[in-house]
Amino acid sequence: MIFQQLFDQESSTFTYLLASRKGGEALIIDPVLGHVQSYLDLMERLELRLVKAVDTHVHADHITGLGELRDKTRCITVMGEQSPVDVVSMRVKEGDTIDIDGLSLNVLYTPGHTIDSYSFHFSGGIFTGDTLLIRGTGRTDFQSGDPRAQYDSLFNKLLRMPDATLVYPAHDYKGETVSTIGDERLRNPRLQVSSIEQYVELMNSLNLPNPKMMDVAVPANITIGHRQAETLAPDEAFTVDQARGYLESPGIVWVDLREDKERKKEGFIPGSVRAPYPRLETYIDRNSPMYKELFSGAQRILFYCAFGERSALAVRTAKERGLLNACHLLGGLDAWKKAGQPIIS
Repeated sequence: MIFQQLFDQESSTFTYLLASRKGGEALIIDPVLGHVQSYLDLMERLELRLVKAVDTHVHADHITGLGELRDKTRCITVMGEQSPVDVVSMRVKEGDTIDIDGLSLNVLYTPGHTIDSYSFHFSGGIFTGDTLLIRGTGRTDFQSGDPRAQYDSLFNKLLRMPDATLVYPAHDYKGETVSTIGDERLRNPRLQVSSIEQYVELMNSLNLPNPKMMDVAVPANITIGHRQAETLAPDEAFTVDQARGYLESPGIVWVDLREDKERKKEGFIPGSVRAPYPRLETYIDRNSPMYKELFSGAQRILFYCAFGERSALAVRTAKERGLLNACHLLGGLDAWKKAGQPIIS
């Protein structure tokens, strides 16, 4: 397994780059905008292909690199379903997994620092975002923070993990890089409380100044969605009203870019075929058996995904490969469902 822990000095942010092997698919957690090029250089040296970029929550002390990484690599952006971000490619909830080739993260909803705070568990370790820090916990006084919710996240979820579980936080301000659940249970001063009321009183009495970049970072971090219509020609981006007329049209191939687990959870548009986004280039290669089976003779290829971000990027990729008949569904399956259109569950 490839594991790189990277650090932004200005915001004391940890970013994590993961892959199962050199030359394989990669996943990055909590990237910082100012370091995007260094991440790309590192992945090039390791011969990695970035598939997913994940934020544990909306950060207030730095601008996320999610949007820039998506635009440069066409990776899938991932956040929790409670996130106020305008558009991400994939929204996850507790019990889901975030998967790349050879690697899977289990999703835990751990609110309290913010309403959209998540942690991601893998064999032997957990990325705790700002919920559990090394010898500390994330503040709970902005972005719908809630010390009661954080107490529950800490004592009823994270601290119930085995003592040897490695703790990788999103920030550290004292030069620490990793801890364990057992160490934090014993030595973290904010966890030495006897009740939820004592924890609430402790967190409410901190009186901390706002992060220096809060007024800039939060607005920037909730408007990172890909501009699905602005980057494409009018005949490449269809609204639900425009697209539904093609539902049973001969020569139109509807292509679902989502993963199997998304299709099982949310259903799919009748008659659509499956071509998972990370493998899209294989499907649209004119010499591949999959292309010949699915797209040979198609008058138009209509991509869709969960929220329209992957499908907009897919149109760009298809056009670059010479598929001039590619278009996509604005707003994805989410918009389709909200308009009351048919779904197969």
